[in-house]
Amino acid sequence: RPRSHTVTTTSSSFTANLSGSSSTLAYDREFLRTLPGLLMVTEIVLGLLVWTLIAGTEYFLYPAFGWVMFVAVFYWVLTVFFLIIYMTMTYTRIPQVPWTTVGLCFNGSAFILYLIAAIVDASSVTKELDSHNYNSWAASSFFAFVVTSCYAGNTYFSFISWRSRTLQ
Repeated sequence: RPRSHTVTTTSSSFTANLSGSSSTLAYDREFLRTLPGLLMVTEIVLGLLVWTLIAGTEYFLYPAFGWVMFVAVFYWVLTVFFLIIYMTMTYTRIPQVPWTTVGLCFNGSAFILYLIAAIVDASSVTKELDSHNYNSWAASSFFAFVVTSCYAGNTYFSFISWRSRTLQ
């Protein structure tokens, strides 16, 4: 007796949405015109200054400057990563991630750790320690405090965004 072969196919909405939306990346030009976008670009530029000013010295001889380098490079890389996410609107393609909470945690931790690093940087700068690197370390300390204030501003904006999401 002949057998009947029936094939049933199904597709999930996740797969259909993923294949349909991954063909082009969006580009949000307006993000850089917002205050959080401008603060993020400032964090990247001045954060780069912080770690290049220290990296050009014999910072590895002094553990305090190693800590400042770690914080500056770590948050510089993450800030570039988040700028790319916001510029390409990748956050709209991954709705499972609570982006307002992630932004708040990122900016809050960056503010706290950069504040600690800036204080450590400023308190470690003395002419007696190494007069040859004094100017670079002093400049990195100044810019570390400026970057800290930028992260404080972005923490505030992230909190406002997070709070408006939780109240809905």
